[in-house]
Amino acid sequence: MSQGNTYVVGDIQGCYDGLRRVLDKVNFDEVNDRLFAVGDLVARGEDSLSTLRFLKSLSNNFQSVLGNHDLHLLSVVNGIRKAKKSDKLAPLLNASDLSDLVDWLRKFPLAMKIDHRSVMIHAGLYPQWSIEQSLSLSDEVSTILRSDTYADFLGRMYGNTPDKWSENLKGEERLRFIVNACTRMRFVYDDGTLDFDNKSHPSAVSHSTSNIIMPWFKRKNTQLSSEQRVVFGHWAALSGQTNSLQFIGLDTGFVWGQSMTLLNLRNSSLVAIDA
Repeated sequence: MSQGNTYVVGDIQGCYDGLRRVLDKVNFDEVNDRLFAVGDLVARGEDSLSTLRFLKSLSNNFQSVLGNHDLHLLSVVNGIRKAKKSDKLAPLLNASDLSDLVDWLRKFPLAMKIDHRSVMIHAGLYPQWSIEQSLSLSDEVSTILRSDTYADFLGRMYGNTPDKWSENLKGEERLRFIVNACTRMRFVYDDGTLDFDNKSHPSAVSHSTSNIIMPWFKRKNTQLSSEQRVVFGHWAALSGQTNSLQFIGLDTGFVWGQSMTLLNLRNSSLVAIDA
């Protein structure tokens, strides 16, 4: 068997047609190639059901991290949150194989290594964490998500506090911060406090606050070596612009009419298709 390519795709968000088109553009081989996803597999696009069924059919050739929309789906299925009309989740929620898809989805972590030097996390790497620490903290959440009592955790997962990391955090506060940092983070204050209000492009942040809050990837991370890199999604307004080879943003806003992007891990090239 020939050694295939490994690709990482940006936020799919239920855009099944776009996913198939970008894979066709690189002649994706379902037998020999591998596909990673940065999370937000579902919601807002036209066909979350076909998206999950196809990705699940790739078996061991597909891996993902969980995004905020994926966690939202788990909460909707368990009656903790209501689906919004804009989520377009009705066909998925009414599918006969919903429980199988949910059990498959909740086994994915919040952070995972995708090659010897790269980690993939939906929102990014919290600036006070090393890659190894992010993987360990992801495991703490995964242990619960993979358990039979995971719905209890989902009911306590929501909220903006605590908004700053401490090793002393325990219980649901510790887990909530880990989830928020891995799935919701964009801007961070200089003391490590997460900002949940701004979702815009960094250039749109007013000058009075631009030196106080910065994109997480602009904050100095003393735990990260120059050889290591972080692959992420989540921030559509960025359109992938980090001005850094170390931080690769793959959410290029397909569901908002922009583009869907694939990263080829073998040669670090990017391929995109327009919506």
